[in-house]
Amino acid sequence: MKVYISADMEGVTGVSHWEEVDHNKSAYIQFQKQMSLEVAAACEGAIAAGAKEILVKDAHYSGRNILPSYLPKKAKIIRGWSGHPYSMLQEINSRFDALMLIGYHARAGSGGNPLAHTMSSAKIERIILNDVQASELLLHGTIASKYHIPLAFVSGDSVICKEVKNISPNTVTHATMHGAGDSSISLQPELSIDIIRRKSEESLNGELKKCIWAYPSRFKLIIRYMKHVDAYYASQYPGAVMLTPKSVCYEDRDYDNIMRFILFCV
Repeated sequence: MKVYISADMEGVTGVSHWEEVDHNKSAYIQFQKQMSLEVAAACEGAIAAGAKEILVKDAHYSGRNILPSYLPKKAKIIRGWSGHPYSMLQEINSRFDALMLIGYHARAGSGGNPLAHTMSSAKIERIILNDVQASELLLHGTIASKYHIPLAFVSGDSVICKEVKNISPNTVTHATMHGAGDSSISLQPELSIDIIRRKSEESLNGELKKCIWAYPSRFKLIIRYMKHVDAYYASQYPGAVMLTPKSVCYEDRDYDNIMRFILFCV
């Protein structure tokens, strides 16, 4: 079994403020460790379920957050950003048997996490994919659906876990926290790590075929920017259409082109 793990930080157990996910701030160190331990736990669960190969993408901010020495020897890790349009799923392809997402979070425009956003908290008000307000999970989970890769397990805030269940009811989830305004109510960190390890193994021993999403035949992406100048810039992309001074639309049958548009316009 070959498993891909993508890890973000805003949905890691205990996170409640932007300073805790910013490597320039002193509060970051303890949550860098927690992120590393949660990813390591997912790897350990995958190995217990029979995984022979594990590829981890560090998908937060600089892409250099996870402490590699915390990972088991069977895991390889992608650090930094290559510029590939698959972004948080760089190098994923049809040879993978399952996808797991760790530390994911609520979308822009929603509650449930003080750090809710989609792709860029500074630039994007919201992203809409095929008439659905999109999280980073939806954007990247659709890549997996293109390759018929099951989304086996997701950990993160309660809102993203609820979203997963609406899209993929058989995907196993673990809610690390629930946001209330500018606060979060979180599990005890060691307990959360234990649950991630157990549920990761459980998910890969389940009926993975039931965790494969349907792949749409066409895609319509709308991005609403914080500033009109960013929308005007994005409207220069070939095929893009400006809808309002702050909104741009892009449509294509190939989802790779949708992700390529996001790469250059977010």
